[in-house]
Amino acid sequence: MMPHSGVVDAAAKGVKLGGGGGGALMVRRVASGKLLSASSHLLFRATILATLCLVCLFTVHYPSLLSHSFHLSSAAAAAANGKHRAASRSSHRSLLGSSAAVAYGGAAWEKEVRRSAAPRRDGGLSVLVTGAAGFVGAHCSLALRARGDGVVGLDNFNSYYDPSLKRARQRLLASRGVAVLDADINDAALLERLFDAARFTHVLHLAAQAGVRYAMRAPQTYVASNVAGLVSVFEVAAKHADPQPAIVWASSSSVYGLNTDAPFSEEHRTDRPASLYAATKKAGEAIAHAYNHIYGLSITGLRFFTVYGPWGRPDMAYFSFARSIVAGEPITLFRTADGADARRDFTYIDDVVKGCLGALDTAGESTGTKSGKKRGPAPLRVYNLGNTSPVPVTRMVAILEKLLGRKANKRVVTMPSNGDVPFTHANVSHAARDFGYRPATPLDAGLRRFVDWFVHYYKLDTAKIAKGKRKSMAMSAAS
Repeated sequence: MMPHSGVVDAAAKGVKLGGGGGGALMVRRVASGKLLSASSHLLFRATILATLCLVCLFTVHYPSLLSHSFHLSSAAAAAANGKHRAASRSSHRSLLGSSAAVAYGGAAWEKEVRRSAAPRRDGGLSVLVTGAAGFVGAHCSLALRARGDGVVGLDNFNSYYDPSLKRARQRLLASRGVAVLDADINDAALLERLFDAARFTHVLHLAAQAGVRYAMRAPQTYVASNVAGLVSVFEVAAKHADPQPAIVWASSSSVYGLNTDAPFSEEHRTDRPASLYAATKKAGEAIAHAYNHIYGLSITGLRFFTVYGPWGRPDMAYFSFARSIVAGEPITLFRTADGADARRDFTYIDDVVKGCLGALDTAGESTGTKSGKKRGPAPLRVYNLGNTSPVPVTRMVAILEKLLGRKANKRVVTMPSNGDVPFTHANVSHAARDFGYRPATPLDAGLRRFVDWFVHYYKLDTAKIAKGKRKSMAMSAAS
């Protein structure tokens, strides 16, 4: 186990009929219809056969989706990074497209799902965690399992950032008895099979397309993942699951957008998003309201504020800055038009996990039924999960420099109009009142734990880093 890991992705062709009149034309139409019908049956059978062939090929060529080993080596990491560089030359997949066609169903599959979903303590929860191989998802899954809850994870291991890191998290979860299925949240049939196999009491929906700047290059992935994917989860929970689970899902502090009132409170305006990413998360909050009102789903939205820590996301600033400092590459820092440093409410992962579990424990029951009738109103909540103390990004860089023993090559530019905001600052009084959320990790301590993990995971020699030697690491940072 890594040090300080905490609680640790046809149109049909038209047929033109020839000329001719009366009965002859009718005969030709009937014959054509029969021919089209026979062709459709043949095409359908061919499609099924092709699908079965793809499933067989996947089974032969891909490793087990539920590996119970956890072994990382420099050679393996380098090989994975080479594959990632090749994959990055193609467009990133959204959560709408999983990494491969995955077979599911059958007695063995259902047995594994039920085993992983079964609580190990009296009164324990049974939780479906989407995005379980992601940063927050992996930590929450481990924490739930550690206290005796049942957990089944789902992730499509897309290539927004290095999938090898997600696979490493999957192996860590498997070593703790948590099954993480390689599947997609937009696969309605899969979700239905999951709820048939296990009676989940809760869904922790963390799967999403993250990142503010990437939305300018690949907007459709955000709509497919953060809007269509959310609807897919709500649909199966509302109309197929029996009984309905309570749902806790990841919104974002980005919904505050151009809000300048501080600290950000749940009562503040969220109708002026500064990025498409923020707009999809705001849309998700509106969609949550509709499903709560119509179907009686108990829904809690959590607005995360810049989560960081071990096993983090390589596209996040603290992670990519650490990589660049080690490699001797320049980093870019943003300042506002008036010269002020960008500030962020950095929130350590262990604190966020406690907030997620607190939200699950106090979610309340859904009140809808498969028949569509509600027994009454169900809880609809939204909470900030932040650290309540914004820190200049330059301060974060200074801490990393000290911990890594090397100065960063800084390039300071004016913040572009790409969706970033100058500061974030969370008011967490509602979460403190309702489930005792109290962040307790200062940035210095949290970054030290991250650097300890970072150095160990990538097998770095800090003495060589301090001497200024460039280090080639098996990792990538999303642009």
